[in-house]
Parts: sequence; structure tokens; C-alpha cells
Amino acid sequence: MKKRISIAVSVVALALLLIAGTVAVTVAYLTSTANVTNTFTVGQVKITLDEAPVDANGKETTGNRGTANTYLFVPGGVYDKDPTVHVAANSEECYLFIKIVNNLESVESTVDGESIKDQLLANGWVVYNEAQGVYVFNSTIAKAGTVTDKVLFEKVNISTTATNDQLSAIAEKTIVITAYAIQAAGLTQDQAWAALNPPAKP
Repeated sequence: MKKRISIAVSVVALALLLIAGTVAVTVAYLTSTANVTNTFTVGQVKITLDEAPVDANGKETTGNRGTANTYLFVPGGVYDKDPTVHVAANSEECYLFIKIVNNLESVESTVDGESIKDQLLANGWVVYNEAQGVYVFNSTIAKAGTVTDKVLFEKVNISTTATNDQLSAIAEKTIVITAYAIQAAGLTQDQAWAALNPPAKP
């Protein structure tokens, strides 16, 4: 038994010596190298705001869309006005805000669905800051390969009870609309508005 054990130990020792001897020999390893190149591009957010042209009676007519129209208001009048925000096809996902200074609010029709505010809500806009006249679209706008159009409202309805004197007394007979867009990535809605036009929603 002792002899067998000695032989076994000798064999192991010999094997170790052979391995040690192999390490000293130059070895050609199989190798492979791979590189990864990351290319970054800069995204963009691009919008336009326009409305259809109208005739002398405030009715939509043919022609290029523009950024201003003139109306001759009378009590009970209904006037076409379709301000629309267009988000470019290659824009990144974004929040859309609009700010409206409506100097005709006091003579607008109060019938349900007829005021500018009613129409905004029906078209998917949500009051963000009523005191400032700010609305936000109810979801972020994602790029979809085509232009995304978001209509604000379609008409201006003057109350049948409004008088010419009331209309004449309005110093600024205008409705001024400003549209804002900002990337959605990395921002909450409040952070987005704060970045666009501080202060943020109270």
C-alpha cells in the first residue's frame, strides 16, 4: 500500500512539473476586439400657430392661413376663428401650453359650449392657471412622423344681450394667443411651465 501511494504521489508531482514547463513556452492566444461607437444627435421641438382667413363678415374663406384677422363685431354675432397649434413631424415629445388674453370675455355668449373656454375644454385643453389664462394640452405630444394639429377653438360667439355701447367700451378689442412647446423628457408639467414662463402653477 505504501508503495502504491508513493507512485501516485510521484505521478502527480511529474504532472505538475510538466505543467510548469509548459508555462515557460510562448503561447499564441485566440483573441478578439470589438468597439462600440455612440453617436448623439440633438433633438428639436418646433411649433407654429395660425388660423384660417376670414371675409368681411367673419366667415372662413379660401386663402393662406395667417396669424391675424380683423372682425366687425355686433351683438349676437358668430365669427369663425380656428387658432391651431401645429407640431412639426420631427419634433420630440413635448408639452403644449397656450396663454390667452381674451379682452372680449365680458361680451362673449355664456350659453354652454359657446365661450372660448368651453371650446378649449372640449378640444382637450385643460386649465393650468386660470388667473394667467394658461391652458395645457391634456397629454404630451409625441412625434408621429406627420404634423400634429391641435385646434384651440372654432368660433367667437358674441352674446345676444351685449350692446354696442359695451362693445365700444372695451379698450383692447383683441384676443391674443401665445403658444409654447417644451420637451417632455426629464420634466414634469409644472417644471415645464416654470422653464417656459415663471412663475409655475401656484
